[in-house]
Amino acid sequence: MFDFLNRAKPDVPAAEVKASATGRVMAMQGAGRVVWSPRDVTSLTRAGFTGNPIGFRAVKLIAEAAAALPLVLQDAERRYEMHPVQTLLARPNSGQGRAELLEALFGQILLTGNGYLEAVADEDLPVELHVLRSDRMSIVPGPDGWPAAYEYNVGGRKHRFAVSPDHSPICHIKSFHPQDDHYGFSPLQAAASAIDVHNAASRWSKALLDNAARPSGAIVYRGADGQASLSADQYDRLLGEMETQHQGARNAGRPMLLEGGLDWKPMGFSPSDMEFQKTKEAAAREISVAFGVPPMLLGIPGDATYANYQEANRAFYRLTVLPLATRVASALADWLSDYHGEQVQLRPDLDQIPALSVERDAQWRRVSEAAFLTDAEKRNLLGLPALEAGDER
Repeated sequence: MFDFLNRAKPDVPAAEVKASATGRVMAMQGAGRVVWSPRDVTSLTRAGFTGNPIGFRAVKLIAEAAAALPLVLQDAERRYEMHPVQTLLARPNSGQGRAELLEALFGQILLTGNGYLEAVADEDLPVELHVLRSDRMSIVPGPDGWPAAYEYNVGGRKHRFAVSPDHSPICHIKSFHPQDDHYGFSPLQAAASAIDVHNAASRWSKALLDNAARPSGAIVYRGADGQASLSADQYDRLLGEMETQHQGARNAGRPMLLEGGLDWKPMGFSPSDMEFQKTKEAAAREISVAFGVPPMLLGIPGDATYANYQEANRAFYRLTVLPLATRVASALADWLSDYHGEQVQLRPDLDQIPALSVERDAQWRRVSEAAFLTDAEKRNLLGLPALEAGDER
């Protein structure tokens, strides 16, 4: 009675399947998409600092120059020669000196946009200062939106620094970020695309060197008796010999023995190949511009923005190092003043910076020759505190 199951079914036309006219185009488009490196702090630091010579040198140049600036401490009345804040900064902890601590702080700001200093103290002036890694720190906002605490995460363990109304155990120094209320924006993020291009060009150059520093070519098979293709065994053998005998720097210059109708056709550099070095130099300039370092100071060729090295160095200190060092020193002085109970100012001593000696000499001469100014006004223009009691006005 199941014979009807064995009957041949009449031909039924297949159901029409609708598809987008651009489906095949979209499917093939994926192979040509640009691949950028991740934009998280750890990946950016690895690609732009530890893996890129331009980013590494730019960060080191700024951080070391800013950390080496001489700092002066003063209040509204006088400039201090000895002060507890100066003593603390001279030896912030048992493992670091002033220059090492500040270099680490400036480096964190340049790489992540955020710098965190921990104060080891109870109520009085801190006895130690430590720079904390920015990638391990997170801000806990309070009901009013301001930070209520800071959490430091290491190896799955968290330590919370509570913020009191009087002072905070953490000094958070951040760069301006137009789209984030709590975290700063680093030059490394702005230069991320240029860093990817520079690293890709370096990898291309390395691959070219591994291939004996010459362009590739094509092996043309002219098979006998009209045969136009190699057999599977012949093809595998040819690939094996090419990989073992003719690729890599150690095989540079080795002659090639071709048989069985094989012919070698060398290929010259295409215009796009020749542009790789220019592309790499352009990416290097973009990285240096993002950090505010004149390309001339990084040894990047083809840049004649400044007349000489001295002018570029002066612009570097005036436009990059001094603004960063002044902002960090001011934030550090305000933070330590909350502990000390006395408002003090911490600023770079412009008169002891060799790169700015010409500018400072001219300013001192102009101010000293201004007869219509009082001594107090002249001192104020030069960044000095007001006259102390007993001084002539």
